[in-house]
Amino acid sequence: MTQDEFKSLFGSIGDIESCKLVRDKITGQSLGYGFVNYSDPNDADKAINTLNGLKLQTKTIKVSYARPSSASIRDANLYVSGLPKTMSQKEMEQLFSQYGRIITSRILVDQVTGVSRGVGFIRFDKRIEAEEAIKGLNGQKPLGAAEPITVKFANNPSQKTGQALLTHLYQSSARRYAGPLHHQTQRFRLDNLLNMAYGVKSPLSLIARFSPIAIDGMSGLAGVGLSGGAAGAGWCIFVYNLSPEADESVLWQLFGPFGAVTNVKVIRDFTTNKCKGFGFVTMTNYDEAAMAIASLNGYRLGERVLQVSFKTSKQHKA
Repeated sequence: MTQDEFKSLFGSIGDIESCKLVRDKITGQSLGYGFVNYSDPNDADKAINTLNGLKLQTKTIKVSYARPSSASIRDANLYVSGLPKTMSQKEMEQLFSQYGRIITSRILVDQVTGVSRGVGFIRFDKRIEAEEAIKGLNGQKPLGAAEPITVKFANNPSQKTGQALLTHLYQSSARRYAGPLHHQTQRFRLDNLLNMAYGVKSPLSLIARFSPIAIDGMSGLAGVGLSGGAAGAGWCIFVYNLSPEADESVLWQLFGPFGAVTNVKVIRDFTTNKCKGFGFVTMTNYDEAAMAIASLNGYRLGERVLQVSFKTSKQHKA
C-alpha cells in the first residue's frame, strides 16, 4: 500500500490533518502500519467503527487509537501454539485476559476449511502483562485441551529472511505489470518465505486467492478488452444501483479484497447529500479490476443488484 492509497482510504471517512505510512529506514518499504490524525475526533471514532476489521487483499486491518510509544508497551506480542482446534478467538482472549489488557488477538485458520490451526497471537497492553501470561500459561492445559500449550514471545522475522521477503515483494519489476495468473509460482514461494520467517506451517494456504482457470476465462466473463477502462492512475470502474445510504466505506469493503484500490467516490445529490445511486472505484491492476467486475457485477447488496463495469467501456455495460 502506498502513502496515497493509505490517505485515500482514511480520507474517505473525514478531513485528515496528517497521516503517515511508516517505512523501513533502509529499504524505504512500508512496514504495514501507520498513523492518521483527524480534524474532528468524531471522525476518528467513525474510522475505527467503519474500517477496523476491513479485509484488504489478504490482510485484515486493525484500526485503533494510537498509544504514546514507551519501553513498557514494546515487545508485548505472544505466540501461542497447541491450542485445541475447537477453541475460538473469544475463548482464547478469556483465557489470557486474566493477565492484563489485550490489544489484539488472532487465531490462525486453514484458508480452505476455516478450521483453527491451533496457533494464535495475543498482544498485551504492556510487556509485563505478557511476561505474567507466559509464567501462568506456558506448559499448562486449558480446559478441554488434551495437550499443554506453548506460550512465548513472538519472534520478529530474521534480518536475512525479512530481506528475502522485501526483495521478493518489491524488487520484482514483473510484479508491477503481470496479473495474478502470472504469479501462481511466486505466491507459492512467498508463502514459503513467510513460513520460514514466522515458523508457521501452512501447506493448504499455498492455494492462491485466485483460480488460474477463472482468470484464464476472465476477459470473457467480464466482457472487456484491454482497450477500455484505462485511466492515467489506474483502471476506473463504474458501480451502479447503490442505495441512497451508501458511502465510500461500502466501496472499499466491496473492492478491497480483489486488489489495490487507489480511490473510491460515491456520487451524491447536492441538496440531500444522499448517494445518487452510483459511484466510481479506481484500481491499479487490470487483472484485479476485471476480476472484481466479474465477481461483483450482479452481486446483491441488500435489496439491490449491482451493475459493475469499466467506466469508459459503455458498450460492455451489463
